[in-house]
Amino acid sequence: MNTEYHIEIISKELSISEKFILATVKLIEEGGTVPFISRYRKEATGSMDEVAVAYVRDRIEQLRDLDKRRVAILKSINEQQKMTPELEAKIQQASTLVELEDIYLPYKPKRRTKATIAKEKGLEPLAKLIFDQLPINITEEAVQYINLELGVSNIEEALAGAKDIMAEWVSEHQECRAKVRNLFSSKGVYKSKVITGKEKEGEKFKDYFDCEEALAKAPSHRVLAMRRGEKEMVLILDILPPEEECIMSIEKLIIQSKNESAELVKSAIKDSFKRLIKPSIETEIRMLSKKKADEEAIKVFAENLKLLLLAAPLGQKNVLAIDPGFRTGCKVVALDKQGKLLEYIAIFPHEPQLRVSEAQAIIKLMCDKYQIQAIAIGNGTAGRETETFVRNIQLPSEIQIILVNESGASIYSASETAREEFPDQDITVRGAVSIGRRLMDPLAELVKIDPKSIGVGQYQHDVDQMMLKQSLDDIVINAVNKVGVEINTASKEILTYISGLGPQLAKNIVEFRNEHGPFKSRSEIKKVSRMGDKAYEQAAGFLRIYNATNPLDSSAVHPESYSVVEQMTKDLNCSVMDLIQKEELRKRLDLKKYASEQIGLPTLNDILQELAKPGRDPREKFEVFKFQEGVNKIEDLRIGMELPGIITNVTKFGAFVDIGVHQDGLVHVSQLADRFVSDASEIVKVQQKVKVKVVELDISRKRISLSMKLGLTNNSIKETNTRKSGKESSNNGGDMQEKLNMLLGKFK
Repeated sequence: MNTEYHIEIISKELSISEKFILATVKLIEEGGTVPFISRYRKEATGSMDEVAVAYVRDRIEQLRDLDKRRVAILKSINEQQKMTPELEAKIQQASTLVELEDIYLPYKPKRRTKATIAKEKGLEPLAKLIFDQLPINITEEAVQYINLELGVSNIEEALAGAKDIMAEWVSEHQECRAKVRNLFSSKGVYKSKVITGKEKEGEKFKDYFDCEEALAKAPSHRVLAMRRGEKEMVLILDILPPEEECIMSIEKLIIQSKNESAELVKSAIKDSFKRLIKPSIETEIRMLSKKKADEEAIKVFAENLKLLLLAAPLGQKNVLAIDPGFRTGCKVVALDKQGKLLEYIAIFPHEPQLRVSEAQAIIKLMCDKYQIQAIAIGNGTAGRETETFVRNIQLPSEIQIILVNESGASIYSASETAREEFPDQDITVRGAVSIGRRLMDPLAELVKIDPKSIGVGQYQHDVDQMMLKQSLDDIVINAVNKVGVEINTASKEILTYISGLGPQLAKNIVEFRNEHGPFKSRSEIKKVSRMGDKAYEQAAGFLRIYNATNPLDSSAVHPESYSVVEQMTKDLNCSVMDLIQKEELRKRLDLKKYASEQIGLPTLNDILQELAKPGRDPREKFEVFKFQEGVNKIEDLRIGMELPGIITNVTKFGAFVDIGVHQDGLVHVSQLADRFVSDASEIVKVQQKVKVKVVELDISRKRISLSMKLGLTNNSIKETNTRKSGKESSNNGGDMQEKLNMLLGKFK
């Protein structure tokens, strides 16, 4: 195989012209990143978006790995001197790794099996004679193979050995394996049972103590839950195929006669299926079904993470951030518009200290001293109580008071990044800073945290970690580059994700900035140590310099296109700023006049859109959200209450909603709408503001069931005994948490 053939395959899969696929592959091979290629090379790629470009990147690598395996198999069979033109053609035409391995199976070096032992006893010719199903006298034929020296003492041993050989032939038959594989996939079932004596220990897996689920329809979260139960040695998990149908499908392929030989072959088929094929295919199906479940879970995680990263920022404002607490008090930090720590102090507005007047005075003083425009309060322990306390202080009405999702703040505060940023501050101060910065710019702060710690996924510790990392890295990279960063204020962490940079160049940029002061132009970025032409080309368009001499330096217009904009200004006899500020000037431009082989209409249209709103943040405008007053903890809830909430996590089985009581409630997929919903993401998204009704409460287990069907009557909802004693458990069905597109998965 070669690249040309690979291009043809990908072109058909994506229904995109081969010339665009080829150009994309070349750009990737030249070191182009997905954000750069999709944003600045639209002419070459046919305007493919980042999902399609990433697909081409991954698929071409996959096809090349398949070819490496193909070459290794051809070499192995040639060395065995068993290659035939027909076999070579089959190997060359195999389009998946499964198909390739099935073809190779009869030639694959293997350990000593029952069949190899039988062959050593000279029984292969007898097996061949029977397998051909000719009308022979089997007893007479078998007698000829009795050989005490080789270990064949009688007819029964001869026939048993021949049967072992035939069973192996059947197990290596490509079509037989394909038939069984298809039946496993289409009609197989998961069967889980609790291990005797593990009922109490594995209570969280109660739904799977005696469970059967169709393999083809099992949702990813249930597959991952059953596998986790098996891993924790609470459940026994099997994948059961339709055995009789599998055996009959093999017989249809193998059995050609109705005689004594055929009956013996049937016996070998049953043995082959139960002893060889079934365990082998079950292992394979386990891997494939796990992979499918992983892909679905990762897709959910990736989509949630994308929405969280691109959440609306408050923007550059002076912020007072509070990390709430009861016994240890609340840590309060003042941050300037760039997120720089100005001052910190602890206040004690709650029990047991209850120094309310003092705490109020401190908040007022700090708001006045630092001209505070917004107060950010973490939504963890004591969050709602602290919000109530702050709202009762007589502060200027223009100061916004906002409860902030602090998931991951504690992870950041204990991280190497936080220690490097604030070596002299304790964890609580760092956590408060993170809460404030997260309000100002969620993306800039969240990139400092391992995405798996943000809490918007589903069974993230159970899925393929390499696949998860690749997918989440893609999401973070695309989000950062979509928004762009101000190079003079950006942290090393967020710069790391800019196209073409990475950790070392990000560090060098910060060091250069600290030594020489702010960058005054994009061209000055070239002075950074190890900033080569390629890295600059990839990164420049995503780096912004606000208030630069050249207005284009604060836009997404790439420096390579500056000359085109300059030509536009010459033709219109105006400045770049005039072109930005005056729509009537932009309307006079005939873009076709500026098109060339390097810059076509797609890029020219992007330039024009950027000139209309240079450096515009693509994220939504920030809106203040308020929880229901007087509802601060789970004990304040009542069945039938209708409350405002924010979606914090979306899974296949439902959505989790923060209603301001320190414990997210679950809207099961069946309660999302007045119609059937197969996937919660069809209805809701992370960060979406919703109104929900409390339909079930279990305070002892900290479980809140919610509904978005607000028309429900109280007769249709029930209250669990909220004072039952019982083991406290999480409400998230797991640890809580496009690849972005599922097409790629089917070829792996």
